Parts: sequence; structure tokens; C-alpha cells
Amino acid sequence: MNYSIKNLSTVEDSAPKFGFGESQEAHFAREDLGAEKTGLSYHVVKAGKRQAFAHRHAKDEEIYVVLSGTGRLHLDDEVVEVKPLDAIRIAPHVLRALEAGDGDLAVLAFGTHHEDDAEIVQGS
Repeated sequence: MNYSIKNLSTVEDSAPKFGFGESQEAHFAREDLGAEKTGLSYHVVKAGKRQAFAHRHAKDEEIYVVLSGTGRLHLDDEVVEVKPLDAIRIAPHVLRALEAGDGDLAVLAFGTHHEDDAEIVQGS
């Protein structure tokens, strides 16, 4: 098929199975869409919470688009405020983590896809 449609709310939330359900939702849609080279994920960080871990990529550039809510994005040693419709390009090797403000923070993340490219950094 030359296209696919998937409502992101129907993509499995991976956060609970890894013990992160209290702080966030994480819906990874690449496989559900049948995408071969493009990664797409939908994240909701719950009000007043921070993502359970930070991560970075060796090769993948990502773009985050804030759909709703406000909060902060931790980028290496910097923290930037984010609001709806902000689009943030993040280069490979930059450590990143989202933090919600007073309400839930909903974000789409787009990027290229390389197997085993993500490095998880606990406690960041």
C-alpha cells in the first residue's frame, strides 16, 4: 500500500509496561504506520512531571512539535520553555528530556530511524 493512516491514540502506550505510566505516555507509531525510515512518536508528560529518563541518539536528528500544554525541554545543560506549536530541532548527541508545567504536555517527535540508535540516560 502507498499510504497508511493510524490514529495515534490507538497506538500502544509503552510507558506502563516499562514502569513509567505515572509520569508519561509514550506511543511509538513507526511500526503501526509501516514506516521504514521515519520515526514518529506521540508523548504526553503528565502535569508537574518529567519524563522518567533522558535520551540521545548517535545518528538521528529529531524534531519535537508541542501540540498542547506548556513546559520545559532539557537539552544537555540548557533548559528551554516550550508552548503549543513550538517546533524544536534537536541534533544527534544532544541529551533531551521533557518536563510538563501545570497541565499535561503533549508532543509529537519526528526523526529518521536507525536501529539501536537511542541511548537511555537514567537520572538526568
